[in-house]
Amino acid sequence: MNNEPNHGISVRATGGPEVLEYGELAQPELAPSKVVIDVTAAGVNFIDTYHRGGLYPMELPFTPGLEGAGTISSVGVEVEGFSVGDRVAWTSSIGSYAQRKAAAPDSLVHVPEAVPLDTAAAVMLQGLTAHYLATDTFPLHGGHTVLIHAGAGGVGLLLTQIAKLKGAEVFTTVGSDDKAELSEAAGADHVILYEDVDFADAVTEIAGHRPIDVVYDGVGKTTFDQGISVLRPRGMMVTFGNASGPVDPVSPLDLMTNGSIYLTRPTLFDYVSGPEELRSRAADLFAWIESGDVDVRIGATYPVSEATAAHTALETRQTTGKVLLVP
Repeated sequence: MNNEPNHGISVRATGGPEVLEYGELAQPELAPSKVVIDVTAAGVNFIDTYHRGGLYPMELPFTPGLEGAGTISSVGVEVEGFSVGDRVAWTSSIGSYAQRKAAAPDSLVHVPEAVPLDTAAAVMLQGLTAHYLATDTFPLHGGHTVLIHAGAGGVGLLLTQIAKLKGAEVFTTVGSDDKAELSEAAGADHVILYEDVDFADAVTEIAGHRPIDVVYDGVGKTTFDQGISVLRPRGMMVTFGNASGPVDPVSPLDLMTNGSIYLTRPTLFDYVSGPEELRSRAADLFAWIESGDVDVRIGATYPVSEATAAHTALETRQTTGKVLLVP
C-alpha cells in the first residue's frame, strides 16, 4: 500500500465550482473485493457538475469524478482477472479527482497498450455515451440524417465520427468559428453557428421541411423545442444532457402533434448494465482509436488542484473536446 499522502478534491457542501476543495484525502481502503489504482488522469464531465451542484444528490462529503484511467497498485484477495500493474479505465466509479482511489473490478476495463492512459480517461464516459446513442438508442445506418448539438464538445466530436462511420448525414450546432472547424474536421456535413442563425431555420434551408431522423441533444432546456420542430414524423428526440438546464415538462400530446415522434431521456448507466456490456462497448471504442477511425481530442488538461477552474471552463462553454484533471 502506498503511504504517501493522497491529495485530491472534497465537496463538503453543494454549490458552484468554488465548493471544490483541494487537500489531503484519506488513503483508499483495499477491501478484499476491490483494487487500488494510481490515477493517471480523471475526466471532467457535466455529471460531475450535477453532483457538485446538487442536481443529482450525493452523500456529503464526497470526492467527485466518475471517470478516469490509471495503473493498479494493489489487489484485494478476492479479486480475479486484474493484477498489480494492469492499465485500467472506468466510467462509473466515484472518487476519481484524487491521486489514488479504490474501485470494484466490475467497473473496470483493461486498456490496450496501444492506447495512452490519458486517451482512455478521455474517452470512457463521453465515448461510451456516443457509442450507445449511435448503436442502441437510435441505431444509425446509411440514409439517416442526424442533428447533434454541441458538435465541438467531447460527446459531439465522438458522436459525429461514429455517425459518419455508420453512414449518416450529420448536422451539428456550435458556438464559434473555431468550434465549427473542429466539428468539420470530425466529419460533420453541415455545421451551424447557433449564435448567428436560428438552427431550426438553417436546417430547413439546407435540407427542407422536417428532415431529421434523430436529434441528439446534450444541451437541454434551450435547444429542446426547436429540435423537435425539425424531426420527421416518427423521428426521435434523444435528450441526454442538461448543459443549459433541465428540459421543461413535455405533454404527450406535443409528441402527437409533432408527428408521433419518440422521446427518450437515456443515461449511460442503463446501457452498461453489467461488466460484459461495459467491456464490449469499450472494446469497440479502443479498436476504433487503434485503427484511426476515431480521434479523441483532449481540449484541456488541468492539475487536480485547479478543478474549480476546470469546472468553470466547462460550464461556461469555454472548452472543446475533453477536459482532464491530472494529479
